This record gives sequence, C-alpha cells and structure tokens, in this order.
Amino acid sequence: MPIRLWNTNLKVRLFGEALFNMLFWMYFPFITVYFGAALGNHIAGILMTVPPIFSIVGSLLGGALADRMGRRPVMLVGASLQTVMFALFALSPSHWTDYAAFIGIGFGGAIYRPASSAMVADLVPVQERRQVFATFTTANNLGAVLGPALGAIFFFQYRQELLWSCSVVLLVYFIAIYFIVRETLPASANGPERSDSILQVFKAQWKGYGIIFRDKVFLVYILAGIFALVTIMQLDLYLAVYVIDYVPSQTLFSWNGHSLMLSSTEILGWVLGLNGLLFVLFILPVTKWFRNWKERDVFVLSSLLSGVGTFALGLNTNIWFLFFVTIIFTFGEIVRSPVTQSFISHYAPEHARGQYMGADSLQFTVGRLLAPVTVFLSAWVPPMGVFGIILLSALISTVLYILLFRMYVEKSHS
Repeated sequence: MPIRLWNTNLKVRLFGEALFNMLFWMYFPFITVYFGAALGNHIAGILMTVPPIFSIVGSLLGGALADRMGRRPVMLVGASLQTVMFALFALSPSHWTDYAAFIGIGFGGAIYRPASSAMVADLVPVQERRQVFATFTTANNLGAVLGPALGAIFFFQYRQELLWSCSVVLLVYFIAIYFIVRETLPASANGPERSDSILQVFKAQWKGYGIIFRDKVFLVYILAGIFALVTIMQLDLYLAVYVIDYVPSQTLFSWNGHSLMLSSTEILGWVLGLNGLLFVLFILPVTKWFRNWKERDVFVLSSLLSGVGTFALGLNTNIWFLFFVTIIFTFGEIVRSPVTQSFISHYAPEHARGQYMGADSLQFTVGRLLAPVTVFLSAWVPPMGVFGIILLSALISTVLYILLFRMYVEKSHS
C-alpha cells in the first residue's frame, strides 16, 4: 500500500511521529546514565521501575477512552501532556523535578499510543496492516540513526535547548492533530453513554478489561511479550551502563597516520545509531522477506536472535565485535515489530479494539517495569551474570510463544 494512497490521518501521524522520534532518541538512551550519575546506579535502577507503573495506568485508560471518546481526543490529550512535561523538564531546578517530568512524558505517551494504533487498524485493511505498521516503525526509527550520536553531545551539553525543541515539536504536532486529523472510531464501538457519570464510565471500562484479562490466549501473549521485551529494552538500560563502565575508549579506524578515537559515551552513541540505521534500512525489506512466515516462527526467531545477540555483548569489548552483535540483536527486534502490531489488530474484536490495544501495551510497560532490574543488579552481579539473566528471559519468551500458538490454534478450532 503506497504512502500516496494513505488516508490523510496516517500521513500526518507518520510525519509528526518521525520528527518527534528524531528528538526522542537524542535524550532517551541517556536517561538512565543521567540519573545514575546524579543519584547512583542502584537508585537509578529502582527509579526506572516506577515510570512503567504510570504507563500501565495511562495505556489502560487511553485504550478504554479511545473506544468511548474516540481516537482523536485521546491523542490530543496525550500530545498536550507530553508538551507540558517537556517544558517542565527544561525549566526543572532539580533532579527530582526532572524525574517527575520524565514520568509525565511517559504517562502522556502511554495515553496516546493505544488510540494511535487503533486508528491505524481502523483505516487499513487486514492484509495491508503489517506493511503499514512496518512503515511507521521505519519512520519512528529514522531518528534513531543520528539521534543517539547527536544526543551524546547535545543531551549532556545543551540539554535545555534539546528539551525545549521536543516541547515545541509536540506543540506543533498537537496543532496538526487538532486541525487536520479526523475521527475514525467505528460505529460498532458502542461504549457507555456520554451522559454517564465518571464513576459509571470507569466501572464499564474496568469491566471490559476484566473480560479481556480472562482471555487465556491473550494473557500468554502478554506474558511472552514481557519476557521478550525485557531483553530488547536493555539497549538503553544495562547496555548503556555496561558500555560506559566496561568498554574502554578505543580507535574506530586509522588512516594516513591519523585515527578516530571514541570515548565510551561516543561508542554507546554509535551502537545506538547502528541499531537505528539497521531499522531504517531493513524493517520494510525484512517485513517482505518474512511475509509468508507463520507469526509463531517470527516471534520465536525474534526472541532467540535478541537473546543470543545481547548475551554476546559481554564476551568482548572490541568496538567492531560490539557492532557485529548489535546487528544480531537488532534483527531480532526488527522481525518482531510489525508482526506484534498486526497480530493484535486482527485478534482484537472491532468494538473493543482500543481496549485491546491498551491492554496489548501492557507487555511494553510491564517489560519496562522489569527491565531496569538489570541495572539494579549490576551493582552486585558481574556483567556476564547480568547478560545470563537477559538470555534466560529470552528463552522463557521463546517457550511461551510456542505455547501461545498451540492455544490459539485450539481456540480457533473450538
């Protein structure tokens, strides 16, 4: 489905989210390092487990409201909250205000995402969704190519300017949503009447989630995703700590008696940049290559590649070896991204699509809640021990995905 044939809603979102993600990747990979330097790695590890709790609430709330109020109003709320929180971060007088603003940014993003994903599913035919989601993933990762390398400089030296830029971009995106984006809520999504009290609305929402969480297939899907994402999310958590603490400054390459020397922080930026570049170059081709693969096989391959690749990071600190294993675990993430969104978009019933999208994001928020445990453990456990825990998480997800699709087939035939 060529982009020129996309609905205007999708084009606006593609451009706006790509621009914001360029700035996002200039600050996000360094957040754990930033709080670790200010407060200590053990405290930073604990602090990084709190924002996902707010994200869980935001995702469930955003998904439920997207089915009742519509996709567009919920997206506006999420974008406006992030705009204000970035401004607060820029004006912050203390690390604790920074932390509160960081939580607010995550909360606003969590409210926004289920409505945004549901809008894609509303507008795109089932057979085209995997390709469209892959295109969004490509756009969202364009910034991941240069963002981390630039962020290694700008976040630590020009943090206020960077944060103000994020705030302004989100404000412009909010205005674009308000004036250009149109509502896509299906007529079949009949939620509570708008005259209901707030208490009645929330009761209806939680009743809907109660039905979703009694779906055993969906629960195994969420659990498998959590263990898989604990591995994938180490890129900006333990990987950042490991590279800065254990990888020495070294020469990238030499020519004519000159050499390019990179510090540990710059090496981290290059690794993250390579990860983003691979996403941009290969997400669409990989989606086509694996188009005829069963979803189960794609999920299993993803978990194995990301687990083995991340574990291998601890085997050698040579920069070119780090680049090599980065390719391995990045491909594990690449093959997974569009399949995850397409699976839940056709699994979820149309009338509860927003709620399922909100519940689906639990794997990301709970994964983000658990993933920083590696940073916390790193104060006592040597690197290979931490990488072993990460590999174990990937293997557990592999087993759960195999179980998931057995249950899914049985449910389909029952």
